[in-house]
Amino acid sequence: MKKLSLLVAVVLMTPAAFAHQAGDILVRGGAVAVSPTTDTSDKLDVQSNTQLGLTLSYMVTDNWGVELLAATPFSHDVNLGGSEVANVKHLPPSLMAQYYFGDAQSKVRPYVGAGINYTFFFDEEGRGVLAGTDVEADDSWGLAAQAGIDMDINDNWFVNGSVWYMDIDTDVKTAAGTFDTGIDPIGLMVGLGYRF
Repeated sequence: MKKLSLLVAVVLMTPAAFAHQAGDILVRGGAVAVSPTTDTSDKLDVQSNTQLGLTLSYMVTDNWGVELLAATPFSHDVNLGGSEVANVKHLPPSLMAQYYFGDAQSKVRPYVGAGINYTFFFDEEGRGVLAGTDVEADDSWGLAAQAGIDMDINDNWFVNGSVWYMDIDTDVKTAAGTFDTGIDPIGLMVGLGYRF
């Protein structure tokens, strides 16, 4: 905590420089922890996973931007009644419209975003009692929202932290039946960014 406080103090005391202004391209990378908030009457429990996340943003104005979220594939163990029954992999690319608070000289830029998510599932695999059987999860379209903050280190580098919510609903088809599953994960990303 002391290190974070020191970093914020240093960032706020550095000379003013233009940060996040119209025409800038922002690339962020870091760890993304995805924690599903599974909603299903059939007691399917989708486990959390952490992967490498990457975002690419374009500043349309000093305060408005668009962002595309990408990541290495997430892999989730799926439990039913306390026992593992499947593993699924997915990619959840999301396109967001963002609003950045402050102005182009601000060294700290909080932001919020809203947009759309497309999640496609692949390499579904039955485990435990479903080992050797077919498992299939339908792709999903849904809304997405985010809140985050960028803190400048220097003219090009900045620290980033953000929280995401994605509406992901899928039918999981197995030999034991079809399960209508709302995964609806919360994602937490912490990393570094570079401004072009």
